Amino acid sequence: RSLRDLILVSIGTLSKNPLWNERIPVRTSHATTTLLRTTVADTDRAPRTILVDPSLPAQILAARLEERSGLRPDAVTHVFLTNWRPIHRRGLDAFPHATWWMHETEIDAASEALDRATQAAENQGHTPDPLIQQERDLLARVHPAPDDLAAGVDLYPLPGYTPGQCGLLISEPTRTTIIAGDAVPTAAHFLAGQVFPDCYDLAKAKESLGELYEVADLIIPGHDNLFLTPRAHSV
Repeated sequence: RSLRDLILVSIGTLSKNPLWNERIPVRTSHATTTLLRTTVADTDRAPRTILVDPSLPAQILAARLEERSGLRPDAVTHVFLTNWRPIHRRGLDAFPHATWWMHETEIDAASEALDRATQAAENQGHTPDPLIQQERDLLARVHPAPDDLAAGVDLYPLPGYTPGQCGLLISEPTRTTIIAGDAVPTAAHFLAGQVFPDCYDLAKAKESLGELYEVADLIIPGHDNLFLTPRAHSV
């Protein structure tokens, strides 16, 4: 097998969960962060240590990474973002020497959103917010992710919540695991057939969710612990 470790570094949570009858934020939201370590499966490919969605602040995430894996941030070779929402990338600063990846569609969508924000400010006669340039500088460091991040670890586009929302599909002989990001907010959302209501494209988000019922045995959601799907129980 090419995958040596799959470790949940941090289990995420929602600031408010409507399935728990919460209508206002009652906690700080953060995304589930996952670590993948691969062995050499191809003669031309070195082992990779991939961190998905570094959501906690850098100092806290570094401590959590060591607690859960014994690794320091400089051991991470690649960071993968399932989308460009700020919650999913709070801790990027902890990994300045890693290669940062995101689905190309999401990179393009984020760039276009920054262009629109700049144009809107100029149309109103305002100087664009310096934060826009900071976002551009950060986005410029993100590379389009390859179709296969490692042997047995592939991109799995799940558009809808954002234009380029993208998970990872991990193929093993007896199980298919999908790191779904915000395509699946929590296990309860999955079982209820619900997506985030503030999706970029609600129809696409529901279509992506429906596809997961067919292919996934184990799901790592955007803001919850991993869980087995009904498909896994029926096999």
